[in-house]
Amino acid sequence: MLLMALWAWRIGKSPRALLATSWDSDWYARIASHGYGHTLHWPDGAVQSDLAFFPLYPALIRAGKALLPVAGGTVGLVLSWVAAGVAAWGIYAIGERLHNRTVGTVLVLLWGLLPHAIVLSMAYTEPLLCAFAAWSLYALLTRRWLWAGALAALAGLTRPNGVAVAAAVVVVAAYELIRRKGAGGWRPWAGAALAPAGWLGYLLWVGARTGDPLGGYFAVQSGWTSRFDLGAGSLLVVRSMVTTPVFFGFPMALVIVGAGVLLFALFVLDRPPLALLVYTGVLVLITVGGSGFFESKPRFLLPAFPLLLPLATALTKARPRAAITVIVALAGLSFGYGAYLLTLGPMAL
Repeated sequence: MLLMALWAWRIGKSPRALLATSWDSDWYARIASHGYGHTLHWPDGAVQSDLAFFPLYPALIRAGKALLPVAGGTVGLVLSWVAAGVAAWGIYAIGERLHNRTVGTVLVLLWGLLPHAIVLSMAYTEPLLCAFAAWSLYALLTRRWLWAGALAALAGLTRPNGVAVAAAVVVVAAYELIRRKGAGGWRPWAGAALAPAGWLGYLLWVGARTGDPLGGYFAVQSGWTSRFDLGAGSLLVVRSMVTTPVFFGFPMALVIVGAGVLLFALFVLDRPPLALLVYTGVLVLITVGGSGFFESKPRFLLPAFPLLLPLATALTKARPRAAITVIVALAGLSFGYGAYLLTLGPMAL
């Protein structure tokens, strides 16, 4: 964030404005101030409605504005920075529980050095989702079913891919009940029932508002060219990269997503806990199989921090010089590319 700020000042831009009002941040601030109902109509016939944005983050911004004498963008930044810290704590707790304190620390370090980690400093919803997801998964690992379900419900109110947290809770609860032949008590049932409530509740609310209870939200997403098509749209983008000049963010997105798929394969080979496997698998499936803003796919993988577990464990076993070299290289990529995306990149993050 500091490197981005220095470069922004050099080229005459406001770091605070870039962090607080860029792209989706502006939509969330508008919803916080005026509620839902804003729609953009483009010359090519595309219709982009603010109903595509889930409600928890703008609701928290509105509450913060009522308590603090600052602009909505600043409240959004404070929320994101606090949420990023809470997420880091939860990610560390998972790494420590599965391995040890060193792995937990390196896991957080790698997560903070992802190429798109600048998003964790912006008024975006990824930090909030990561916080809810990390602690919901930790609650699953420690069999705190009600906490897992409640946090999954909040994750589902934060972002569309928050459904991955609910999927993890439901699958793990079902497995536990089957394994114990229904003798697990009422808490797994309650956690599983609570987990998808936030995500399903918002989808049904948008459906009721648009007059299409089951398909309304998905129609809104289609207006943003966002749909699940098993990767057909992404293949068209990849083909266009070969035939026409494209923005630098597109091939970088392809490389980052490819690395994510490779890390997922390594992650599966490590035989992780079922909760992490389901959660990460759903996130990777949504990212790879969804169409829409191809350059944003690396951002969709930011919550998939379990992908970094194989690398974190490998670095803790490597020679210090090799580990430091890898971390410095990742830091250079993250600092430079993050500053580029926010200050010079022409496409949405």
